[in-house]
This record gives sequence, C-alpha cells and structure tokens, in this order.
Amino acid sequence: MRIGLVCPYSLSVPGGVQGQVLALARSLRRRGHEALVLAPCDGPPPEVFVIPLGSSIPTATNGSVAPIAPDIPAQLRTMRALWDEDFDVVHLHEPLAPGPTVTAALLKTAPLVGTFHAAGEQPAYQKLSGLATWFGNRLDARVAVSEDAKAMVVDVMPNDVRVLFNGIEGERFRTATPWPTDAPTVFFLGRHEPRKGLEVLLQAVALLPEDTQIWVGGTGPQTADLQRRYPDPRVQWLGRISDQEREQRMRAATVFCAPSLGGESFGIILLEAMAAQTTVVASAISGYSQVATSARGLAAELVDPGNPAALAAALNSVLGDPLLAATLQSAGVVRAQEFDLELLCDLYLEIYSDLVAAAQLASQKVTSLRVRVR
Repeated sequence: MRIGLVCPYSLSVPGGVQGQVLALARSLRRRGHEALVLAPCDGPPPEVFVIPLGSSIPTATNGSVAPIAPDIPAQLRTMRALWDEDFDVVHLHEPLAPGPTVTAALLKTAPLVGTFHAAGEQPAYQKLSGLATWFGNRLDARVAVSEDAKAMVVDVMPNDVRVLFNGIEGERFRTATPWPTDAPTVFFLGRHEPRKGLEVLLQAVALLPEDTQIWVGGTGPQTADLQRRYPDPRVQWLGRISDQEREQRMRAATVFCAPSLGGESFGIILLEAMAAQTTVVASAISGYSQVATSARGLAAELVDPGNPAALAAALNSVLGDPLLAATLQSAGVVRAQEFDLELLCDLYLEIYSDLVAAAQLASQKVTSLRVRVR
C-alpha cells in the first residue's frame, strides 16, 4: 500500500506525536509498504521518507507551544504532495490541528484515518463543535491514543472512536549502549514548561542524597529562569539531545522521572524508559497512571503531582531500595512489551486494508453502474 502519514507539528522539534508518526512510518516501511510522512520541518527532514511542508509557527495551546504550519504555502505544498503521491490511504495525526491535517481532510484524496493524541482542556472543540463534527465525518476511521484523548473528542465526533494506545520501538531502547555514568542518576526529559513539572523535580533535589546526579534534557520557556533559581551543581543541563543520546541516557539512568502536572493523554516516554530497563517515578496523573498500572500491579512508582516532598520520598525509595527498583524494572519491561510498536502497526494495517478494500468495492460498483447506464 501507499500510505501517507500527515503530522501537523514540525519534525525538527521533539514531541510525542512527531515521534509516533516517524516510528509508525519506519515500521510500515520495514514491512514493504510505501509510507511517506508529510509534515513541517524547520531544518533538514529527519528521514528520507519525509516530505517537508515548510517551516512552523510556534503557537500556544493546551498549556504548551505547538510548532504548527497554518500558513498558505504549507497548505499548497500539502495539496501538491497529496495529488502527486496518489496514496491508497491517508492517516491524519491530530486531524483538527490547524495546518496540513485540516487541509488533507478537506481535500480527501483517499480514505482517511484520524488519530487524536491530545488530552486536557480544548475550548476550541466546544466553541467550534459543529465544524469539528463536520471534520469528524470526513474521517473514515477515528482513533484516540487513550481514554482521555477519546473523552476530549467524543462529544463532537461520531461515536465510533476506537482507542489504540501509542506504541514504542522497544528494541532501540533495549539494545542501546548505556551513557557513561558513575553515580546514581535521575533523568528528566521534556519541554521546560510548567505542565511538565520540572520545577517540582528541582525542588525535590535538595532532599536527595548528595551523590545523586540529575540529568535534565530538553529546553523551553522556563529554562533560563530555572537554571538561575536552582543552581545545584548536581544538575546537568543537557539541552536538546538526539534520539540516540536519549536512548543511551535512558538505558544508563538509575531512575527516569516524569513529574508532569497534567495535560498528558498518554505516557509514551514512561514506556520508553521501561523498555530501557530503567525504574520509573512519575506523577499519578491519568495519562501516566494507565501506562503504569496493569492487572499485574504497578510498573512505576506514582506520586501526587506538584508535591516536591512526595516526589523526593519516591525517588529516595527506589534509589535506596535495590529490591523495589528491580521489582519495578521487571514489571516495566513486561509492560513495555505490551505496547510494542509492531503490535500497533498490525492494528493500523487492519484499518488501512479494510478502508482500501471498501474504497475499491465502491469504485467497482460505480464503474458497473456506469456500464449499465450506457
């Protein structure tokens, strides 16, 4: 099949949606399908199968900043790519995000799959509910990455939204060469903005053992202010890091810490750390709790969000109790396997195949009708 995956966010900026789209495309291509990604890029495309649609415009949304491309040139490039590539199916990620996904839905050159990733408050969905419903009806299959993401759109979408949790390329994390470190290490990776809870972790550092080092990956609007207010020499500010370095540091860290305050529809980064056989300490927000909890019990240590003392206590527990850490690691490895991207790819291929078959059948009926009329 020729499959077009459309991402509204710049692939030059790290993000969960961007990572999921690229990973799915890689999996599809390994299976022999012609999968291409259409997305904004603020630099060279990260993969040879990416069709760049232009630069992005940082836009505030859901307590964060989204690197989207709503400008006219990006939409013209989207239209040209969709016409030229003649896809059998087009998969839109965040179909209602301004820019290429909306354009692709309007154009509809092939059967459309829409995957909704975001959770949290989205007032625009309610204000533009009629328009959102119209766009939802343009989609031939609707998917949400979590129950939270589904809850956000269920009131404005047709009621057949299917939940397919995000997947991870587990092998990349399992086989990564650990980053050199000779001390107990806590790793944070994410955008430096309030909802990610980095300041909560920095406040908890004072309560951790003196020999603990903290790796802080990523950048954001809070970076300079947090560096100024929390000058602890144990904290290493890494800035933006490559995917390979991310995998190596996850593999090496003693604990991966995700202290987000909310707005997370799914904890993909927790699963990546689990696949790297690293103990996870995270906020007990809905998106993270559903990842960390299974019928077998907990695969991560969960704490009340926004509570530095509780976070420090949880970190000290796993840093000081090797048995607890090993138990969580083992549970995490099993949990991560349940979300392997290859399983998710199988499910999406079923959806694609059904839609393509239905489109072909409809085309045959139209052709047959025309012959009869003549």
